[in-house]
Amino acid sequence: MTSEERRARRRKRREKEHSKRRKERLGEYDSYERVASMDSLYKAADAAQKGVSWKASVQRYNMLRMMNIYRTHEDLMSGKDIRKGFICFDIVERGKLRHIKSVRFSERVVQKSICQNALSPILTNPLIYDNGASQKGKGTQFSLNRLVIHLTRHVRRHGREGGILLIDFSDYFGRIDHEALHRMYEDAIHDDKLRALALSFVDAFGDKGLGLGSETSQINAIYLRSPLDHYIKEILRIKGYGAYMDDSYLIHDSISYLKECLKKITEFCARYGIVINPVKTKICDLKHGFTFLKTRFFITDTGHIIKKPCREAITRERRKLKRQKGLLDRGELSFDAIRTSYASWRGSMIKKDAYNATRNMDDLFDQLFIDSWRLE
Repeated sequence: MTSEERRARRRKRREKEHSKRRKERLGEYDSYERVASMDSLYKAADAAQKGVSWKASVQRYNMLRMMNIYRTHEDLMSGKDIRKGFICFDIVERGKLRHIKSVRFSERVVQKSICQNALSPILTNPLIYDNGASQKGKGTQFSLNRLVIHLTRHVRRHGREGGILLIDFSDYFGRIDHEALHRMYEDAIHDDKLRALALSFVDAFGDKGLGLGSETSQINAIYLRSPLDHYIKEILRIKGYGAYMDDSYLIHDSISYLKECLKKITEFCARYGIVINPVKTKICDLKHGFTFLKTRFFITDTGHIIKKPCREAITRERRKLKRQKGLLDRGELSFDAIRTSYASWRGSMIKKDAYNATRNMDDLFDQLFIDSWRLE
């Protein structure tokens, strides 16, 4: 028996044992009644209104909250379709146009309940640790920190030899294959009513793709790429690997092996309808800088890792402050809102090697809003 065959047998044995333990641990969440219960819906309504309680639709819902929750509970238990269509609009985020499909608040409550009581514990359980998107306690900063850790480990063993493969998916949300999600749900969720409810939110977007604006879309997006993450970690045996939604990286001491990995990953992605963006996907030599999640990384001759913000982030913030100055002068924006927004941006810069950029931005902020400071 070859070493490859032995590894395959061990892998199958581990997967079988893991599946058994997982089924025992997550059995309580595989329940339609848990999602549809009055208690779950009430807690979901509380969670769904955080940050948006000022909206008229949320206030109207809360005026008759118990009646609305009871009506939703009855509809779910009787098997009625609780979907009410989408509210569609566009936003521009960091210069990129995004099409948003938002749901009514009553439907958002149901989505929050199914995410809290079923999808999050069941679908995020098999994810690798280095997947940092849409999970409690993780996020952009978590993924950046993991990249620093992986780079540090690589430098200790191989110095600056090798490279990093940066992968980006092309229109990831818009091209998500519903058939692939249906197949994966068959293995993950065994309660037929619960699985049908979860997939109804997927099928609401048509035959293909998921819309931005629904919490279920975020969880489904990271769940769909889970087999790819395990393939890279366990089959390609890449230890320095991390992912954040549709962005990911692979670190290895051999650039030729990274090229081979890219070919295999492209073939693997095709099974799940995932298309790799050929323009943004590239292999960078570790001796040179590279960009991941809007952050520039450099490795010095001594092995020190430097994180700097992208030039676009600095330019965008300068323009934003000048635009906010105009809104303040016209009385359309308060100084407290501007200060809170700037403090958030500044907090993200403190975690990077951006002392001079932050100091220069502080000077610009003081120049623009010195009159407002004096009124404080």
